[in-house]
Amino acid sequence: MTHKSLLAPPVCHVSAHNNYIKCFYKLSWHELFVTSGQHRGSADLAEPQCVVFPGWEGESHTNSFCMGLSGTPGIARWVWMGPGSLFAVGGLGHGPKPENAITIAVSSRALFRMEEEQKIYNEQGVEAYVKYQLDHENEPFLPGAAFPFVKALEAVNTQLRELYPDSEELFDIVLMTNNHAQVGVRLINSINHYDLFIERFCMTGGNSPICYLKAYHTNLYLSSDAEKVSGAIEEGIAAATIFSPSKDLEVSENQLRVAFDGDAVLFSDESEQIVKAHGLDMFFEHEKAHENKPLAQGPLKGFLEALGKLQKKFYSKGLRMECPIRTYLVTARSAASSGARALKTLRSWGLETDEALFLAGAPKGPLLKKIRPHIFFDDQMFHVEGAKEMGTVAAHVPYGIAQKHKRPAQEKQTPNSK
Repeated sequence: MTHKSLLAPPVCHVSAHNNYIKCFYKLSWHELFVTSGQHRGSADLAEPQCVVFPGWEGESHTNSFCMGLSGTPGIARWVWMGPGSLFAVGGLGHGPKPENAITIAVSSRALFRMEEEQKIYNEQGVEAYVKYQLDHENEPFLPGAAFPFVKALEAVNTQLRELYPDSEELFDIVLMTNNHAQVGVRLINSINHYDLFIERFCMTGGNSPICYLKAYHTNLYLSSDAEKVSGAIEEGIAAATIFSPSKDLEVSENQLRVAFDGDAVLFSDESEQIVKAHGLDMFFEHEKAHENKPLAQGPLKGFLEALGKLQKKFYSKGLRMECPIRTYLVTARSAASSGARALKTLRSWGLETDEALFLAGAPKGPLLKKIRPHIFFDDQMFHVEGAKEMGTVAAHVPYGIAQKHKRPAQEKQTPNSK
């Protein structure tokens, strides 16, 4: 691809804190390509084309950006014209390869608050909705439920890049939305306003984005749309419906904290089936008898595995105690009667959590308030609601016997219900 195939000049943004540049290119009226790179030094470009974006990047940078072709056929490169400096940045494919990265797909309504826009769509229709977005495209969205989680992912990436400059084992955040391209500018402006490093967009123009999740090698999909999350789970993709807490609770800016329920989240729902069919007494007997038999894996086992893989990169540098990733098992199981099987299952997988909390049926909300995770995953809405009430961002995993097997009628598709 060269600049001649573009429908409009690129829109670029320079990050003030990590020397990264992002460029957005419109390939068609329904597709948006996003690339980024790191400052590399002087550039040798053939016939660069420059565009000016007044005020786009703030007062700390000039607003002239140039784009041209490198000596490598088919590879475009972009430069930032700074005060007395010329920086070249990577072109297509500079970011981590999807198969090497830990890909987190986040919907636009999970990342940003869009209640007002949703109301306009529901009450006035799609044309009024698009007009509102265009009229307000220079006003950034407010942060949504997944925003602190995404910021924490980026904080981990910053430390990984310092320790392993050439490694592609990083979090790769994809904005996955069925919004139309006309709304893309406001999303881009919001991402740049908060200095988020989101390279990949998937804007499907009204179609469901679920079919793209496997193509993106998605390790976790977060959405505010329960129907789309259920669809992802059915496709074997780790997914959860994320909810905003009832009140704000400050979370760490330097350490990613993720809390998991056990049964029907990390593990299968085998044990919950015993409880539903035969009661707690039979459950305790079953767990004792099968203590040394690992449970089957649940939908989020792979995500915990991915987190553990990154943790070991810090451990190998002697940073176990300073690791910027911390994981928690928060389960209603009793330690004495059924805890051993959970821990032995994790051990059999070669996995561990930094902390294991067995509550024996006690509410999880108060303990989560002390942990202050960026996100907590549970398969039961009772525990999700309890966490929300105490200020925790909670995500529902619709898997296992605890779920209603009859799915509700298909809701009206909305351009921002992703």
